[in-house]
Amino acid sequence: MKLLLHGIIVINKPAGPSSFGMVKIARRLLRVEKIGYLGTLDPFAQGVLPLCLQEATKLTPFLLDQPKTYRATVFLGVQTDTQDSTGTIISRSSELPLPEAVAPALATFLGEQWQTPPLFSALHFQGRRLYHWARQGISVDVTPRQITIMDLTLESLALPELTFRVTCSKGTYIRTLAADLGLLLGCGAHLQALTRLQVGPFSLDQAVSLPADPQEESAAGILEHLIPLADCLPHLSTVKVDPAGALQVRQGKSLGLEGEVALEATISPGDYVKIICQHTLVAVAVLDGMGEKIKPVRVFNA
Repeated sequence: MKLLLHGIIVINKPAGPSSFGMVKIARRLLRVEKIGYLGTLDPFAQGVLPLCLQEATKLTPFLLDQPKTYRATVFLGVQTDTQDSTGTIISRSSELPLPEAVAPALATFLGEQWQTPPLFSALHFQGRRLYHWARQGISVDVTPRQITIMDLTLESLALPELTFRVTCSKGTYIRTLAADLGLLLGCGAHLQALTRLQVGPFSLDQAVSLPADPQEESAAGILEHLIPLADCLPHLSTVKVDPAGALQVRQGKSLGLEGEVALEATISPGDYVKIICQHTLVAVAVLDGMGEKIKPVRVFNA
């Protein structure tokens, strides 16, 4: 029997399986039809992987742009074709930088910048994933993308290894950041290990591990960690409505800000808000250009 579960479960993905592999385990374990995830983790990476169940899959557009935080271990002096420890070594260097040069080099990556995604990635080029062309030895021109590094802190240094913590925008490749750091330091580098600590409001402290061989009796323990829809968008302002207002919204009707709703924070035209009725998420809505009405853009039926 399929369970009617709506919400997000934060998974602590181990190194090894793919993100989609974790979805398959969760689907067998929880017996839900619709599962999505927020932000792919490479198989060798571990850490936070939020799984969106059922109606929570509609939350994806409002969460994917949230910053992500990682802890990365970098090995200096060795470059690989994939920019991480799973690839083939393409160069070595015994000329390592002085320890005092590492932190200043890291600091140069703070802020907005252009980053060229790795050839071994799932981005599309001429209808195929980039890794398809890379595995055939075909070089393609990859378009750089604008990213933002909000925070970058050196946590430990024992050459040739270093570990840093980074908070970055959507679309940032940490293995490319590691490789670019190696180029800046003049010795080359690759990403040796990666742990995702946070995706938007979801952190490793909330994460639960899935069993490698799911059994029906283990589902209850996982479900204790289900975050209900109403609590999944803490970064959005809340608009509270009564049942009559909730019915209007579910019918696709806009609500006026005067007298119809209880607005908990100041919002501006174009801002998204979450509409709540009795601690149930009714919709995500947007304030119109006149600042007078909120119009639903995604309605939830849980």
